[in-house]
Formats: sequence, C-alpha cells, structure tokens
Amino acid sequence: MKQEVRFCTNCAGPLALVEAQEDGGPKQRLRCPECGWTHWNNPTPVLAAVIECADRDGRLLLARNAAWPGKFFGLVTGFMEAGETPEQGIRREVAEETSLEVEALGLIGVYDFQRMNQVIIAYHALARGAVRLSPELAEYKLFEPARVRCWKAGTGYALADFLRARGHEPEFFEV
Repeated sequence: MKQEVRFCTNCAGPLALVEAQEDGGPKQRLRCPECGWTHWNNPTPVLAAVIECADRDGRLLLARNAAWPGKFFGLVTGFMEAGETPEQGIRREVAEETSLEVEALGLIGVYDFQRMNQVIIAYHALARGAVRLSPELAEYKLFEPARVRCWKAGTGYALADFLRARGHEPEFFEV
C-alpha cells in the first residue's frame, strides 16, 4: 500500500504541489511553503532472489507471502537496509525468510515496479540447507525451472530473464 505524504517532516506544515525549475526542466514536487522542505518521492530499493536449491536438484524455491490473498507463489523479496550492500541485503533476506545459506550470487537485473514506487534489484541465489520459513511466509514450493510460470510484474520479469538465460522460454500468466 502506497502512503501519501501530506505534511512536512521538518515543521509539520501542510505540503503543496509546487512546480519548480530543476536540472531536467520544470518538475512538480510536494514542497512545504513554510520551510521549503521537499518530498522527493524517490523509488525504494527492493531486493529479490530467484533461489536455486543446490541440494534439491537445482529446483527453484518460490514462496507465498502470508499477507497475499490466494495461492500466488513468488520470489523472496525484502527491503535493503541502511549500511548494507545489495548483495549483503539479499543474503540476509534469504536467511531470514527461509533459513537457507546463500553460497553464490549473480545479478539477474534491475527492474522498475512503478505501481509501488520501487526499483527491484534481482539476484540468482544458489543456496542450500533446511528450509524454515519466517512468519512472513505462509508456505513454499520447489519447481523445476522448465515448469515454473512467470507473472507480468517486476519480479516476474526477473524470473523470466533468469529462465531465458538458462535456455527456457518463460510462460506467463496474468496476476
């Protein structure tokens, strides 16, 4: 759920949509008329992992978030924290959410997810160990790479790129 910023975090005054000249030309931004503070509304970096289970015949682990309705299984994702690199962050997220140990990482790509104002940094994570899910995840399934289906959104495109790089033409379904 997107949060709407309406008040200045500096002086608590109401924000107003103001057009100003910036390096790239005129731009509308929420600004405080009282103190000049600007709400930049920059995208949030989100980390995602296509988890390949080294000790489970290379099958891919997809998980269902406990907050999601229905039976949709997706990539393990999480927010990057201050003071960590994206690689450190995705290792932490995989360990926190699945208890798996990441042995190797490879960047798949970077994807926009404008609906949530996020930039997704997606990795292939070769991992092993006993799966123990955090309360954030309701369940997981292991999929043969050739049998996994992708969705038409940020992390689904990352999964599709991973599959293509391994010689599998991805099949998509509507979310």
